[in-house]
Order: sequence, then structure tokens, then C-alpha cells
Amino acid sequence: MIGRYGSADSSRWITERPKTTPDGRRAFDRDRARVLHSSALRRLAAKTQVVGPTDHDFPRTRLTHSLECAQIGRSLAAALGADPDLVDAACLAHDLGHPPFGHNGEAALDEAAASCGGFEGNAQSLRELTRLELKVVGPGGRSGGLNLTRATLDAAVKYPWPRTPGQAKFGVYADDQPVFDWLRTGAPAGRRPLETQIMDWADDVAYSVHDLEDGIYTGLVDPTDLADPGLRAELAAATARRYPPGPPELLAAALERLRAQPWWAGGPVGSPAGVVALRRMTSELIARFSSAAVRATRSRSGPGPLGRYDADLVVPPAVAAECAALKGLTARFVMGRPGADARQQRQREVIAELVDHLWAVAPDGLDPVLRPSFDAAPGDAARMRVVIDQVARLTDTSAERRHAQLTGGDWTPAL
Repeated sequence: MIGRYGSADSSRWITERPKTTPDGRRAFDRDRARVLHSSALRRLAAKTQVVGPTDHDFPRTRLTHSLECAQIGRSLAAALGADPDLVDAACLAHDLGHPPFGHNGEAALDEAAASCGGFEGNAQSLRELTRLELKVVGPGGRSGGLNLTRATLDAAVKYPWPRTPGQAKFGVYADDQPVFDWLRTGAPAGRRPLETQIMDWADDVAYSVHDLEDGIYTGLVDPTDLADPGLRAELAAATARRYPPGPPELLAAALERLRAQPWWAGGPVGSPAGVVALRRMTSELIARFSSAAVRATRSRSGPGPLGRYDADLVVPPAVAAECAALKGLTARFVMGRPGADARQQRQREVIAELVDHLWAVAPDGLDPVLRPSFDAAPGDAARMRVVIDQVARLTDTSAERRHAQLTGGDWTPAL
């Protein structure tokens, strides 16, 4: 028993031998350490968050985003009485399966993987945790991945269902169904534990706030532009089409509330005072979004410690709208900046051509740790899944480099 968590929560899919040197750590602390030391987490340092990892000297990457998400999630867990190490591990793990070039690369890989069930970054994260990251091997040589506890794996699965018609997001591929069924043992069908909900909100808070901060810092976003009511209406309408929740009127009101705050940054960063003002805004936004969720959840569920399926995280609609409004602001001025469409088209071509090439020459071209899976695959769909694994594990820079090698060109970042 770990606090409110029982033996089933801390059990592992594959039974492990005790360490030669016992260290007395708790099971969820071990989970966090396993994710933190994984190669999949390190690779996120060269994967796109919003701008590419080579676009500026110090852009946020998938790695820095995951670390920031973990800090926010850990604080939320502590405030609600959930296990902080468990939530921390889930936050660190939530983007492990994301491919090169961010969500643009995810869409390209989904198209390339049509013959084997498609691609989804969250389903790929589960695959990294339970199969691709090699730490524990079970009977018959079966990989157990990092062999995390049931509760941590359950917390890391943002969408606990397989792909179904009409549903874009899903959390498990067909050939990973056995471990998914194991980790969901005892869980209500389709319901997410509190720890997943905390991770999901921490993810939203981290990228909505920090992506905006990066946009302001690089001069792509000027927060004083929101003084224009026409622009606010345009942003609200576009955000309502792209992100939930709510109608444009709710999002327009959210933008108006935010720009009226005394800490809303006064313009582009061009001085030490401007940097300080921007950092204050970032801190205030994170505190605003986090504390609102804690207060609302406590109001509904009471003061005691919460965990697993004891309660649901409550995010007030007005606060969810503010978070979505920030995403819409960044989408308009950063992801929609001039030249972005051409760059994204080239990135999709790089992904598609890498998949085609690797499929044609495999198992040559595959990393040594993936070749046995390709050789043992029972059919073309399973073999294609291994090729997709290979491309998904590449970073932005290694994808560009490999593409240049196969086309005989010089390597340069995608423009």
C-alpha cells in the first residue's frame, strides 16, 4: 500500500527480480526515475513544441514542455492529495511518442500508417512505455518496456480507448491491446483517473502559457494588439473552430478578462523591464489556471486526499475558455505566421519519403533494437508498424539528416 494506492495500483506487468542493492524507494518514485532516465525523454530535446528546436537559441522543445508540465502537475497533485511522483511520471511520459515536427509530423505519420491502423502520438507514448524503451524483458523474450506500475501507466494514457470511427484521438494500437487491458484492470470503461485529468490540465496550462511566452519573446506576438475589439472577435471565432470549449462569445469575454489584468504584458520584450513583465504574466497565468482547478475540485469533492477514481478534476468553464483563448492567440500569430504553410508541407514530405524509403529497404535502415521486431512480424501491417516506430523515434534534426542522406542532398533544417 502506498498512501491511498493499493497493491494492484503499484503492481507491474512483468514481475522483476529485487535489486542487488535495495534503496527503499517507493514504486511511483521508481516510475518517475525510469521515465526521467529514458532515451525517449532525451529525444524530446530535439523535437518541435511550436517553433523548431533550431529556430532560436533557446526555444521550448517537447522536453522542456514535458518538464514544465511535470512541475505544474506535481503541484496540482500535492494540493489535491494525489501522489505527486505518480503524476510527475505521467506528465514526463505524456509526449514520449510524439514524432518529429510536432502535430504536423503526427498528421503525416497517421496518413503514412493507414495500412497498420494509423498513428496517434498518445498511443505511441504507450508503445514507448510498454514496448520500445528496453529495460525489462519477460517470459519468451517479450519486452515490458519500462515496466511501470499499473497506476502510472493508467495515468499516462490520455485517451483510454482504441481508435474508433469518428474519433480522432485514441490511446492504444491493436497490437498493444494486451498491456492496455492489463493496465485498465478495474477501471471504469472510458473513464480517466484523476491523475490523468491532472496531467491533461497541466499539459494545457503549460503549453498555452509558455507557447504564448515564447511567441512574445521572439516578437511574433504583441499582447497589446488585443486592445483591438475587431482582432479579439476574429481570434475568438477562429479559436472556437479550432479548440474547445464554448462559443466565440465565451472566448471573446475570456480575452477581454485577460487583457484587463494588471499583469498582462505591455508589449514586445525589448528591455529588462519587459522581460520581467513577461515572466510575471507567465507566473500569474499558471497560478490563475492551477488554483482555479484546485478550488473548484475541492468545492465538489471535499478536503480529503484524492486519487485514482475518487474524484474528477473540475476546471471552471470561464478558466478553460481563457486557456483556450491563449492557444488561439499563439495559433494565429506563431503557427499561422508567414511561411509556416510551406515549411509544414516540406516537413510532411520528409516524413512520407522517409517511411517509403525505410519500407523499401527494411530491415536495412532500421535501428538495431527494432530489427528483431521487424523480422518477427507476422505480416505486412506489423512490419509497417515497426517502420512507423522508427520514424516516430527520430528527432527533427535526425529526420532531416536521414532524409538528406537518402536523397543525396545536403542537410539543412526544414524551411
